[in-house]
Amino acid sequence: MDSEPEPPASAHAEWFLTAVERGNPWTRLDRGNPAGAAWTDGNDVTPLIHGASYLPELLRCIESMRQGDLLLFTDWRGDPDQLMDGPGTEVGRVLCQAAGRGVLVKGLVWRSHLDRFAFSEQQNRHLGEEINRAGGEVVRDMRVRAGGSHHQKFVVLRHRGRPELDVAFVGGIDLCHSRSDDEAHDGDVQRQPMAKVYGERPPWHDIQVAVRGPAVNDVESVFRERWEDPTRLNRNVLSNLADRLRGEDVAPSPLPAQLPAPAHRGVQHVQLLRTYPTKRTPFPFAPYGERSVAHAYEKVVGLASSLIYIEDQYFWNTDIVASFARALEAKPELRLIVVLPLYPDQDGRFSEPPNLVGRQQALDLVREAGGERVGIYGIENAAGVPVYVHAKVGVVDDVWASVGSDNINRRSWTHDSELACAVIDDRRDGRRPAAIDQLGSGARVFARDLRLRLAAEHLDRASGDVDDLCDPVTAFEAFARTADAVQRWHDTGKRGTRPVGRLRPYRTPRLSKSTLWWATPLYRTIYDPDGRGRRAGARHGVADGGAAGG
Repeated sequence: MDSEPEPPASAHAEWFLTAVERGNPWTRLDRGNPAGAAWTDGNDVTPLIHGASYLPELLRCIESMRQGDLLLFTDWRGDPDQLMDGPGTEVGRVLCQAAGRGVLVKGLVWRSHLDRFAFSEQQNRHLGEEINRAGGEVVRDMRVRAGGSHHQKFVVLRHRGRPELDVAFVGGIDLCHSRSDDEAHDGDVQRQPMAKVYGERPPWHDIQVAVRGPAVNDVESVFRERWEDPTRLNRNVLSNLADRLRGEDVAPSPLPAQLPAPAHRGVQHVQLLRTYPTKRTPFPFAPYGERSVAHAYEKVVGLASSLIYIEDQYFWNTDIVASFARALEAKPELRLIVVLPLYPDQDGRFSEPPNLVGRQQALDLVREAGGERVGIYGIENAAGVPVYVHAKVGVVDDVWASVGSDNINRRSWTHDSELACAVIDDRRDGRRPAAIDQLGSGARVFARDLRLRLAAEHLDRASGDVDDLCDPVTAFEAFARTADAVQRWHDTGKRGTRPVGRLRPYRTPRLSKSTLWWATPLYRTIYDPDGRGRRAGARHGVADGGAAGG
């Protein structure tokens, strides 16, 4: 594949947020960057699609660490027995062995709710206990807004005297059960409980990126800001007492001085995007919260002219997707492709409807705005089992791409902690059309390759058979044609040979008025709450009131 070098007018200055647009001058994240830039240059970013790609690579990198190196990780849920690459590679064992070699292992895991509520309190505590006994330090972090979570999922590996090995992994993949699936989507043998429609081994679609270069230092700074927050890990007096009686770490110890940023080693610009809520005991590094995830999507969706490609677990809330609807109305050539789970992850009379309220409203809005230029799809494996889409990916006009922990809903854009990695490549993609954006930035290698790799999987194409999909109209039509053929095969009783492809049109369930009556309040307060305080909304203005929902 041919590629052209970046012209003098750099695309990242047009597409990325400025430090002012981030809206959080209290963070150390943008300090020290040349000319006040809110991003870093000279990075190498590699997509790791699926847990079966990510976990073995993470294992390989951890096993190369030695005494004096630093391993930092955050997690929403951590299962110590989750295999990274076969027997003997359990997450807990690998991290304990690293600590035993003298690697400084530090972890922040969400304290979470009790197991009876289907969250992960016990797993997170046990993972921390194993590592702490081995000489590491893992704390359970409950410094969140009421009803919120720490949803960031990243790992940072720093190597004293060997900076060329430094790497950060950022994305949506937790170190827990069900994540180790691959492109065939037969599921992880270590499953977590899910809705019956996903079968005994729920297929799981997800993505992480490996980042090398100066941006590693930024990811480490995200960890350090949380670790060094002097606020108590848990404000519940009884829980704190119980933790002390168990000998659990309730006060993180100091981290060693941060090493210099790794040298340039690639041609990609990286901007870290985050969400932090406004809360009663504020984050010292984000006293009014941070909503740079929301601000970034507002900006790039407003710039979009040809194709927005989204993979997301939720895609909820009319206020959140309003920017997509406005763009579709304003740009008659703009198309939107969204890949979602066909079904919620949990069954239940009272759990399923609130999951559908926000999606029904959001999809109605973008379909009304874009009509036939909007394609909404789910995916299934070769056996016809639905694949749970947990990926959080956005690609806009093949210029800007983002991979992270953030979903497109109000919770992810205002309420929980999130981290995403936005990438713009210096290299222009040599395939035609050379540019599909209105600014003339030109298609970039990273963004276009990422979109085409994901499309190849969903369309069941070979990796080399995707050049026609560079054209947004052709790509949109290929998704629609494939999904319609697979759906017709299902509708006719699966007669004959199954059509090629894994896509199915997403048919929005219609909830009755009586169901909406009780499910909507639950959706707004429990499933998709607003994490902005009144003071923050007044302070930061338009994007908070529009993009991030109210």
